[in-house]
Amino acid sequence: MEIIKLFTLGIVQGLTEFLPISSSGHLVIIQKLFAVKENQLLISVLLHFGTLIPVIIIFRKDIIEILKLKEEKRHFIFLIIVASLPTALIGIFFEDFFEKLFSSTISAAFMLIITGFILLIGDKLADYDKDISRFKWFNAVLVGLAQGFAIIPGISRSGSTIVASLIQGLKKEEAARFSFILSIPVIGGAGILKVSEAVNNGVNNFNITAVLLGVLGAVISGYIAIRYFIFILKNKKLIYFSYYCWIVGFIILIIEGLF
Repeated sequence: MEIIKLFTLGIVQGLTEFLPISSSGHLVIIQKLFAVKENQLLISVLLHFGTLIPVIIIFRKDIIEILKLKEEKRHFIFLIIVASLPTALIGIFFEDFFEKLFSSTISAAFMLIITGFILLIGDKLADYDKDISRFKWFNAVLVGLAQGFAIIPGISRSGSTIVASLIQGLKKEEAARFSFILSIPVIGGAGILKVSEAVNNGVNNFNITAVLLGVLGAVISGYIAIRYFIFILKNKKLIYFSYYCWIVGFIILIIEGLF
């Protein structure tokens, strides 16, 4: 049964990571519904880590050019580094606070509602005309702050970073590509730290087979989601995702007895 639970969590993680509806928020809610007993934050990080695989596969040409330090990619590398710094600092200084939120479905529900308004802002204020080459360091800092804020369960990482890019004029395709590649150093670094922490502290009653299948589910569903996300971003409005976040958020609050 634990295998089915974590595989389902993985599928949800992969789908929600690349749609602006908060993967961490959905994981918090589903983990409580399924009564998953494992370390919740560690599982969340590991499943996030699984979604890096489809990002690397789909954007492998960009990543190879970045690793080769090609001239045309140097500005992009600079932006990735600048945007990653605020996220890392927020994660380091507020880690304990964020970890507590991973056990609160009420907090996740409220944050999903906030995500809906973030997407609404992006839908109303976005002006898509800039190439990534026109982005400056302060533009990247704003995107990095948005990504740091999205560590809170219920706040969508992809939604926050894409909206932060869109309201600064970045084209839709460029905003999505920047957001996805930006996830690699942040999620990868967090995953390595949490895995190391778990090993050092000892992991009790940790079903490694179930977790690995969960990661596999995240890889498969993440690949499918990312393949279609740019198409959705170009042809649909972000407001549709706002409706989804509001509905799910209020349903959870009703279930928890707040309404």
